[in-house]
Amino acid sequence: MTAVDDRRVHDAFENLEVPEGFKAELIRGEIVMMAGPDKVHNRIVQSVQDQIPAHRWERLQTQDVAFPGENSEPQPDLVVMESGADDSPGRLVPAPAVTMLVEVVSRTSVHRDYVEKRSIYAAGGVPVYLIIDPFDARCLVLTEPVGSGRSADYQSKRTRKFGDPVPLPFVGIDLDTSTFGTLPPLTDAP
Repeated sequence: MTAVDDRRVHDAFENLEVPEGFKAELIRGEIVMMAGPDKVHNRIVQSVQDQIPAHRWERLQTQDVAFPGENSEPQPDLVVMESGADDSPGRLVPAPAVTMLVEVVSRTSVHRDYVEKRSIYAAGGVPVYLIIDPFDARCLVLTEPVGSGRSADYQSKRTRKFGDPVPLPFVGIDLDTSTFGTLPPLTDAP
């Protein structure tokens, strides 16, 4: 894609009217639209948000994040940053202000959450990426981002099954996953 094409895609994304009940993200130059999440998904996001202390952390649901050097503006399920890290107005939070991003896997987001967003978030230097998978009843905590572009990744990964506490030292909690709902397993999950 040329710089002119990138600009056109970004302009189209900025002016896109998303139908009610859908959300749109810009992922590596492609506009991805998906249906709104189900209740299991929303309850998990709410539980995570409620467990992160509001006096120290800003917890924003479905907030667009800007990644320098990437033609991407993903909309994670939860953005966690220190209070005051980004007080600017507007739609975009700069990736350097973010401490943790949370994605709850849905039937249509498996590849994006485990592969595409993983490398985008690592390339952007996001210290913690938490993937919560209700189909596999597990959480994956990724830390220590390295690299750039599609080859970026996290050096450290920890997996915990639902019911076990998930240590999140960056935000100072052990996440209680005992109430996380599950969904029937996917046949092609990673």
